[in-house]
Amino acid sequence: MKKFTRRSFLEFGSFGIAGAGLAFTPKANNNASDTKKLNIAICGLGRYGTYLAEGMETAEYCRVAGIITGTPSKAATWKKKYNIPDKNIYNYQNFDSIATNKDIDLVYVVLPNAMHKEYVIRAAKAGKHVIVEKPMAITAADCREMIDACKKAGVQLAMGYRLHYEPYHIELRRLGQQKIFGNVKIMEASLGYISSNPDEWRVHKALSGGGPLMNLGVYCVQVARYVTGEEPVSVSAQFGPVTNKEIFKEVEESITWQLGFSGGAVCNSTSTYNCGIDRFYAGAEKGSFELSPAISYGPFIGKTSAGPLSFPTINQQQVQCDEISIKILAGEPLPEHIKGEEGLKDMIVLEAIYKSAESGGKKLSIN
Repeated sequence: MKKFTRRSFLEFGSFGIAGAGLAFTPKANNNASDTKKLNIAICGLGRYGTYLAEGMETAEYCRVAGIITGTPSKAATWKKKYNIPDKNIYNYQNFDSIATNKDIDLVYVVLPNAMHKEYVIRAAKAGKHVIVEKPMAITAADCREMIDACKKAGVQLAMGYRLHYEPYHIELRRLGQQKIFGNVKIMEASLGYISSNPDEWRVHKALSGGGPLMNLGVYCVQVARYVTGEEPVSVSAQFGPVTNKEIFKEVEESITWQLGFSGGAVCNSTSTYNCGIDRFYAGAEKGSFELSPAISYGPFIGKTSAGPLSFPTINQQQVQCDEISIKILAGEPLPEHIKGEEGLKDMIVLEAIYKSAESGGKKLSIN
């Protein structure tokens, strides 16, 4: 993965960034040493927090300026690696005092799902902009509270949807929404991996809110929504069999669902913890387009019925954080497609999928 600057990103404009709803304007100065950077505090120093920090090491418009962690040994390691001053290191008890720290502009919440609501609201009350990882929360009601809290505090709330800034996915969005091959009729979007750790927080419902649907299925719902440019209107879902009862006592091991869209498209999806799958396919009136790998960290491989797709492999975290930072540094509103409202829309769909599966697969309307 190479560093991907705004200038190099714009050089690949032939794949239709503007058509995908992502019209970028290059800065006059792309010299990182002369560029003001957004100061970000990462809340939660697990695996993905590490990925974000590594991405920001090469970012042009943001830096890791602070951390929030409940583990003193992690605090010491990160302090040394990222040269973080003691005043920018917080734990979960003294986190609210970040309100007086002018050297922190934004808090990126990377905690277990059930903790997102509390720390997004606390960050907002402290006057800090917020990025929150997916899923936004564990209920749609929680999402609404988070959105309202950020609006009341006058701060911006972004979803950590890295794929919205990824070239292959920008192209998927263009191909679908601009109907390059006509109306999309059927899609498949599935993501899964093998999980065998009974201690991982993702298999404990109190922290995760659910199983692979919450962790992985949210990406499948996302890609179907932005390829069609529509909201799903119906769902039918089925839980898969439990093959490891020692691990999957609280959450599903796998789940399959079918979303119906107002334009007539249908998306079939599976998210699972019992095997590896990572693909997207769209069949349209006059052709098709697909990726496999498709929804993970890449590198992605894609093709259409007209030929192969070939775009650069980027550091997804670096590009996402840079693009969000540019907007906030400029005092501009974030794009609609990454605002908190987008996370709410996904959560409404996830809740409907669970409701259908719990009813034995009954087809339900989504509203």
